[in-house]
Amino acid sequence: MSNATTSQTVNDSVVCHYEGAHGNRLAASVYEAEGPPVLFFHGGGQTRHAWDTTARALQKAGRTAIAIDQRGHGDSEWVTDKAYAFDDFAADVASVARRIRRDYGIRPIVIGASLGGISSLSAQYESGQDLLKALVLVDVTPRMRRDGVDRILGFMSDRMEEGFVSLEEAADSIAAYLPNRSRPKSLSGLSKNLRLGDDGRYRWHWDPAFINGPRPVSTGRDNPEAYRSQAARALAIPTLLVRGRQSELVSEEHAEEFLKLVPHAKLADVSGAGHMVAGDRNDIFQAAILEFLETI
Repeated sequence: MSNATTSQTVNDSVVCHYEGAHGNRLAASVYEAEGPPVLFFHGGGQTRHAWDTTARALQKAGRTAIAIDQRGHGDSEWVTDKAYAFDDFAADVASVARRIRRDYGIRPIVIGASLGGISSLSAQYESGQDLLKALVLVDVTPRMRRDGVDRILGFMSDRMEEGFVSLEEAADSIAAYLPNRSRPKSLSGLSKNLRLGDDGRYRWHWDPAFINGPRPVSTGRDNPEAYRSQAARALAIPTLLVRGRQSELVSEEHAEEFLKLVPHAKLADVSGAGHMVAGDRNDIFQAAILEFLETI
């Protein structure tokens, strides 16, 4: 077990905290097993619970799975300087990955979705290629559809301040945004992505400064696509791109471009899934991840 600060045991996992790049506390669920560690970093607006089902599958397969709440998300700290640029998230990935290497004596495999994928790609590049053992990018590539990005940010911003009067109202909002996904029978999972305010309203479980702060996620380099392409081209570790075939962000053309940048990379094109691949078709997603891990 990692020597990160342990707080409590929940179901099959231990809830603990790691330290981010700026001393910020990052909440984590650790699904301990005998095998090597696999780190999970979620997308913007999500929490570590997006990986619960997959993490348990890896634990059952003998892998230690560690799912992190990124800065400003879930149970992790809202950073006082409101620094939520991609470089800030990448610095946290590097900080946690180095901690994992010290604790377990091996470089971690990282699975990152969207924001988590971009951050992990940047962290590996800035480390001089010595940070990770392998990388799985979930529906994210150096170049993505701008209209898809805008649609996601628009959904996140829409009820950011106002919130919802109930979990049911939040579920209605998600159903309108994702009309092709079946509405869950239970709202218990949704409750993990919302926080109940003193005014009795539910709001998303992330810091609004992520969107509208002084250093929001939109803060970036002058030419982010060129930077990410350079980072991808430099990848020398085993790499898997998992794409939702109905993704609003990563087109077939974008996936092909990525495979040209990283010729040794593998592609899993998941039918019936959009950008939220793990949530849309977790069965296929899990199978692709476990198959890839068997090759490492």
